[in-house]
Amino acid sequence: MDQIECVIIGAGVVGLSIARALALEGRDVLIIEKEDAFGLHTSSRNSEVIHAGIYYPKDSLKAQLCVEGKQLLYEYCNLRSIPHKRTGKLIVATEDFEIETVKQYIDKASDNGVDDLIWLSQSEVAELEPEVSSVGAVFSPSTGIIDSHSYMLSLLGDTENAGGLVVYQTSITSIKPQGDKFIVKTKGLNAHEIKASVVINAAGLYACDVARTIAELDETSIPQPYYAKAHYYSLSGRNPFTHLVYPVARKASLGVHVTVDMGGGARFGPDLDWIEGIDYSFDESRKQLFYDAIRRYWPSVGRDQLQPGYTGIRPKISGPNEPAADFLIQSYEAHQMKGLINLFGIESPGLTASLAIAELVGRQIESEN
Repeated sequence: MDQIECVIIGAGVVGLSIARALALEGRDVLIIEKEDAFGLHTSSRNSEVIHAGIYYPKDSLKAQLCVEGKQLLYEYCNLRSIPHKRTGKLIVATEDFEIETVKQYIDKASDNGVDDLIWLSQSEVAELEPEVSSVGAVFSPSTGIIDSHSYMLSLLGDTENAGGLVVYQTSITSIKPQGDKFIVKTKGLNAHEIKASVVINAAGLYACDVARTIAELDETSIPQPYYAKAHYYSLSGRNPFTHLVYPVARKASLGVHVTVDMGGGARFGPDLDWIEGIDYSFDESRKQLFYDAIRRYWPSVGRDQLQPGYTGIRPKISGPNEPAADFLIQSYEAHQMKGLINLFGIESPGLTASLAIAELVGRQIESEN
């Protein structure tokens, strides 16, 4: 039986961030990933936005970790020369009745410690984005974009340089407490039985499944998972945008927005499609819904300019018609199992918050010693 101090399940952006933080502390770290590469699910199938921390309830983990993580992420990207850009974001009101809602984002952001949002008039919006139709907008200067693959590659490099290891094509079959350790059994290409002091479940879409393999874990502590599928369309032809452009947020989603990428292109998404399981197929019948949504703020868009891009799935722990859930990061206080940390519902702004999540998990582990 192999012995290792810390086992991290999941090589997405959150698992990699946690692994890096622990390895840099001098801990013995092993990442177990069921796919044949890192970051193949939520971490790479998203908008690649560095969020400011505008939308989330005051004092929530999402708000706290997004604001902290944004600063850490910009610093890390500069240090490691990871492709990123502080583009800024417009949240546009397309009709007069939306103005009050959009202006409320300024106060909401301020509650979260984000004090740089400003209101722009219709003419000021037109100066920044001539093709955008609006009656005004809020501008967030600290919002940006990042090359998420380069970011994850750097996190993995830091982890490995500090002595951490990752194994792919390996799944968890059971996790059993044994004294002050855990016996972790795996199957697949690198099947092993491992004795670990710390087990961190950062399996994203599969976090609830992994939690169910943990013997003696109270099932009532495992939330019900929900899967919210997202489609993204790419823009063919010239991209007229230099900033991110968002409509007024809808329930459970920020709406179909424009995201520019590091290559100068643009994409639109995400939409929201509740599904029963993991399914990345692209439903081209949703094109008309995208076209109608985009025309609200970009009336000159041509339907043929929208080309199928990719899909992603948000790992939610709140369902349709329910209030959006906060991140759920469970340590000893929640389940009375020393050395176990479960991370559930790490959807947006998980990418932005990843380094702050890693710091939080590190503090939780330290507090149990």
